[in-house]
Amino acid sequence: MVIVKGRNHNMADYYFRTEDLKVGYEGRALLEGIDICLGRGEILTLVGPNGAGKSTILKSITKQLRLLGGRVIIGEKELPKLTYQELSRKMAVVLTERVRPELMTCRDIVATGRYPYTGRLGILGREDEEKVDEAMELVKVKELGSRLFTALSDGQKQRVLLARAICQEPEILVLDEPTSFLDIKYKLELLAVLRKMAKERGITVIMSLHEIDLAGKVSDKVMPVKAGCVYDYGYPEDIFREEFIRQLYDFDKGSFDPVFGSIELPKAEGEAETMVISACGRGIPVYRRLQKEGIPFIAGILYRNDVDCRLARYLARRVILEEPFRPISDPVYREAKEAALKSRKVIYTDIPWGSCNERLRELLEEVRLREEIVCEYIP
Repeated sequence: MVIVKGRNHNMADYYFRTEDLKVGYEGRALLEGIDICLGRGEILTLVGPNGAGKSTILKSITKQLRLLGGRVIIGEKELPKLTYQELSRKMAVVLTERVRPELMTCRDIVATGRYPYTGRLGILGREDEEKVDEAMELVKVKELGSRLFTALSDGQKQRVLLARAICQEPEILVLDEPTSFLDIKYKLELLAVLRKMAKERGITVIMSLHEIDLAGKVSDKVMPVKAGCVYDYGYPEDIFREEFIRQLYDFDKGSFDPVFGSIELPKAEGEAETMVISACGRGIPVYRRLQKEGIPFIAGILYRNDVDCRLARYLARRVILEEPFRPISDPVYREAKEAALKSRKVIYTDIPWGSCNERLRELLEEVRLREEIVCEYIP
């Protein structure tokens, strides 16, 4: 495993490290050779299919599973040498196992995050109470404070547990699938909170996510894991390539766009008898509609730098392309004309006209003259 040292880092900058880490259960190694280097305020996300070992890594670095080999170093101290009291002041953990406290309110749950800082009686002082309020406000669960934790939905429980972890004031925050059970509003809010905490408070975040689109947007580093193997470790923009994601998740239906971080369903099968003429993103809703209806189509003429072209590559049976910033050439025009005149239907959108794409007007005029071709305009 090659350690990615970061664009502006040296080894002294790293606060959390693993060296040749081996993890597993009951003495049987599931993953080995895991090398991680993270500075304060960096976010690492583990991605990969279910059962690959992401949770095993997280449980091992949080001292819930015994290390089978290698080292975990926090600051200058190795994990086994940290007492649970010391570890609780450095690290907060939110795993997928659901706690089931009886007769505890949400505020009671969040307040347990302050126990590493209280005496043996666990009595909270004024400062502790303020930190509880601040954490609950941050993840928007303050209005749930008096409700029993057991009466909440899974999504609400997830946010309360995150508030507890924040209340703990950790230097490292470890989360296993924190966006599970959350709707899109709270997914985005939670990840925005994590990003803000990491950058403003210098908290190092290590988590697992299923949503690779979100992982690419929130993470400083990613570690893809699959079937007992750590595939890679580095920057999302270096790792999240279409073919790599296909191999990681072993899928041949649909596609992954690394530019927008989006997952696309497969294109419609069959011979295309519909053509879409569009530009500047205005064809995208048309492409998606046709895909949902199972209608194969041709897209063109599109410039290679047009946003429509990004999606057309994945959804259209054929894309007729022109090089950017050039007038439409004769060969490309002939190709588009032949495709259009063979189509049963031509859909065209509101196109911003300019000197480069002026010949699209000519193409549309030729299509309109053919009574056998249905023309549909979508503004």
